[in-house]
Amino acid sequence: MHHFQYREGKLHAEEVGVRQLAEQYGTPLYIYSAATLRRHFEAFDSAFRGLDHLTCYSVKANSNVSLLRLLAQQGAGMDIVSGGELYRALKAGVAPEKIVYSGVGKKTHEIREALEAGILMFNVESTAELERINEVAGDMGKVAKVSFRINPDVDPKTHPYISTGMKKNKFGLDIEHSLKAYERARDMEFVEPVGMDCHIGSQLTTIEPFLEALDKLIAFYNQLGDMGVEIKFLDLGGGLGIRYNEEEPPHPEEFGKALTEKLKDLPLTVILEPGRVIAGNAGIMITEVVYTKQTPSKNFVIVDGAMNDLVRPALYDSYHRIAEVEERGRGVVDVDIVGPICESSDFLARDRDIPAVEQGELLAVFSAGAYGFTMSSNYNSRRRACELLVDGDKVTVARKRETYEDLIRGEI
Repeated sequence: MHHFQYREGKLHAEEVGVRQLAEQYGTPLYIYSAATLRRHFEAFDSAFRGLDHLTCYSVKANSNVSLLRLLAQQGAGMDIVSGGELYRALKAGVAPEKIVYSGVGKKTHEIREALEAGILMFNVESTAELERINEVAGDMGKVAKVSFRINPDVDPKTHPYISTGMKKNKFGLDIEHSLKAYERARDMEFVEPVGMDCHIGSQLTTIEPFLEALDKLIAFYNQLGDMGVEIKFLDLGGGLGIRYNEEEPPHPEEFGKALTEKLKDLPLTVILEPGRVIAGNAGIMITEVVYTKQTPSKNFVIVDGAMNDLVRPALYDSYHRIAEVEERGRGVVDVDIVGPICESSDFLARDRDIPAVEQGELLAVFSAGAYGFTMSSNYNSRRRACELLVDGDKVTVARKRETYEDLIRGEI
């Protein structure tokens, strides 16, 4: 359920007309719904009410500080993967003891910053990283709490670019190497192993891969206990999918029930790291039709939103529903919806049936709240879009549109 609805043929973001927003703030334009964000967080978090748990929103999905602040007010912790995301989370008022630091390439200064902040724990991805954390913590006179990311070699049945839990992926340690890593961490002076971590992929549409991974983790948990390693946290990552087109992902309630059944008797705090399932359908991107173009083999709709604004279609060949902002009842045509960037991969949709549109009209790209603006760039020296957060009839400029001066800021 989201709060982007048509009223008398005109798209609204909660109580505000989308055309009105586009006219005031320009396009391309990202619009987020505060009510949807709250609803999605509550639906996910409440699904685990039978477990001692902490829901850490995955900042990489959408890292706007206004959005992070809203989720923090709902009680969310944060899953971060960089020093920049740590900075954003702290600026948004997130309690450091609710922050988990994931990611394969943590640099020394990032480890130091996280230790200074007092985060909950690091999800360690290699033995080299473990050694680095121990060294940095020792220099600071601190003890770093760590968890190891265990790669359970489970096929998540998702796009290969967002599969992360198989042997061939760069993430984490396999079971055998994890055992040795915990043994090493147990004996270190400035590290305390307190958790287990697993993240098998993104946009998962079935629970089975989670349950398969969980069975392996529980067996491993018992092995660690025999080694004298006391595990307090089980971080199951994120990855639960959303509906972009015809997918039928499990409801968080179903997901929570299945996990609760397996974990209810274990003395663990479960950490969840949802991102897309919270933010994905809480945002849309609005783009204006610049030109239409007919050729003997193809019809094109050229819009001002491009792959630099929303790269998922170009990167993953991902589907996003695209619809008129104002329904006009015209006949359907088969078109490619493309941007102005000088790349053949600059498209939002190919061979898509949509009602015929004309120059100056607006299109809405749905399910753009996750991995939309956060993956945008300045390619072709294009200014990044404005972001708005709508809460009822209140509109907050969550990020101003960049200026040309912003494009060259820092250049000499």
